[in-house]
Amino acid sequence: MLGQSARLLAALLPVALGVATVVFALSHLMPGDPVAVMLGENAAVADREALRRQLGLNQPLHLQYISYLGSLAQGDLGHSIHSGRPVASLLAQRAGATLELSAAAVLMTMALALPLGLIAALRPRGIGDRLSLTAGLAGVAIPNFWLGPMLIMLFSVKLGWLPVSGRGGPAHLLLPAFTLGASMAGILARMTRSALLEALGEDYIRTALAKGLSRRAVLVRHALRNALTPVLSVAGLELGALLTGSVITETIFSWPGIGRLMLEAIHARDYPVLQGCVLVFAAAYVVVNLVTDLAYLWANPRLRVEVERR
Repeated sequence: MLGQSARLLAALLPVALGVATVVFALSHLMPGDPVAVMLGENAAVADREALRRQLGLNQPLHLQYISYLGSLAQGDLGHSIHSGRPVASLLAQRAGATLELSAAAVLMTMALALPLGLIAALRPRGIGDRLSLTAGLAGVAIPNFWLGPMLIMLFSVKLGWLPVSGRGGPAHLLLPAFTLGASMAGILARMTRSALLEALGEDYIRTALAKGLSRRAVLVRHALRNALTPVLSVAGLELGALLTGSVITETIFSWPGIGRLMLEAIHARDYPVLQGCVLVFAAAYVVVNLVTDLAYLWANPRLRVEVERR
């Protein structure tokens, strides 16, 4: 298990270098001039050039790239062009809000997906299965940028049950967490159903049923553990997409997280902050996939034995 973890970590190094390179290239290819944004269009040419030299933007792009990689190797994400504050400080200030929202979305996703998948697998093609399919398709098909405002209109404006936006108590979490996790819940619900139905066809399940155990007990006690293996794989990929989807959700609900900070950096042409935000999302995606691979080995003993033999 430790050897497999080390191999996975080693494989992440070229991925991290590629992500850093792509982030640097795209942020500098983005149209707009941060100096013009800071000083205004009517600023004197001398003032613009002085600020450009101060920020290091007058250097050739390849020298900026080398300096960028050197700073990353030392754990330095640079300073914000707009505010002058360290990017790491800005990210740390916003990280708690994003983690809180993501954790709430994951909990809500699992609370919806697993019961829906179990209900659908208990009676395939029954009413529960059809309702689960309808809910899952709706969750996948409805985009966040439409679902969020509709939830605000219904539960905040018309009914007055929940706050419109901002970060506060648990009530502030419900609408953005549901908006963020709805698509993931729909996918995992159908994946859970398919995995459970496949597991129910195995010999050990038929043996358990022959011993007199009820279908529900066999489904929950025996089939669910083995069905979690493919579900975990899909959940890892979807969790990475969930993190990147927080940009839209945080903007809709004025949630003070990293996603909203990234959008602010795009508007201000703040390259270091934008690069830091994208790197955090990319690193989170990579770490989530690493944890998913390890969870896959934990949930599938046969695969763990095969890996240890290599």
